[in-house]
Amino acid sequence: MSRIKAIILDWAGTTVDYGCFAPVNAFMAAFNDFGIKAGMEETRAPMGMAKRAHIEKMLEHPGIASQWQETHGRKYDSGDVDAVYARFEPALFKVLTKHADPVPGALDAVAKIRGMGIAIGSTTGYTKAMMDVVAPAAKEKGYAPDSLVCPEDVGGKGRPYSFMLWRNLERLGVMSIDGVLKVGDTIADIEEGKNAGCQCVGILKGSSLLGLSEEEVIKMSSVELASLLNLTKKKYLEAGADYVIETIGALPALIETLNN
Repeated sequence: MSRIKAIILDWAGTTVDYGCFAPVNAFMAAFNDFGIKAGMEETRAPMGMAKRAHIEKMLEHPGIASQWQETHGRKYDSGDVDAVYARFEPALFKVLTKHADPVPGALDAVAKIRGMGIAIGSTTGYTKAMMDVVAPAAKEKGYAPDSLVCPEDVGGKGRPYSFMLWRNLERLGVMSIDGVLKVGDTIADIEEGKNAGCQCVGILKGSSLLGLSEEEVIKMSSVELASLLNLTKKKYLEAGADYVIETIGALPALIETLNN
């Protein structure tokens, strides 16, 4: 592998919104409007995908599908996906600015990586309209990548497709996938990177995959937290992650190791 030339970062759960709670709460509220109790596991499982596709995946979950059948007397259809999305979007927009704070260590890590002469791109499951709220709010707090690509930029083909990642490389002027790291907090992030052919890094603390708030992480016993971190690490590795780091703050050291 050649020296790292670019990293492609995710947004919620990776660089902002510790624990990725903005979309989780909005998904749960949207399904609740239709009489469906969506649990944390089925809500987080598709995290990282484009949001309409995320809703479709949730509806495919056996537990939610059976609730829909029981509550509405029929199987869900594409119109129901649209209807749930129509409730999800405004619920998310209400809280987006409250969940744009950079995660601990992100600003320092990005500064160090930029100091290495490495380009910083980003992909997301959020729409352009959503990122028009999140990106300026994050920039005010000190975080702004060199490139941002949303699903609409690639014909709606968000994760696990690799097209958003490739569009970043085009915009950043990076010639080859060799020397690119994809960094994220969901299985969809890892799939995106693997489908592009680059090495992938999963982040534990602050991730949607771990699913804990910063306060929960701090208050949890070291034994219980270590067990959950190990389980989360295993999920990343099973999805194809090449490296798993505890926090985004560990990313510069990993890059230095790879470069040396």
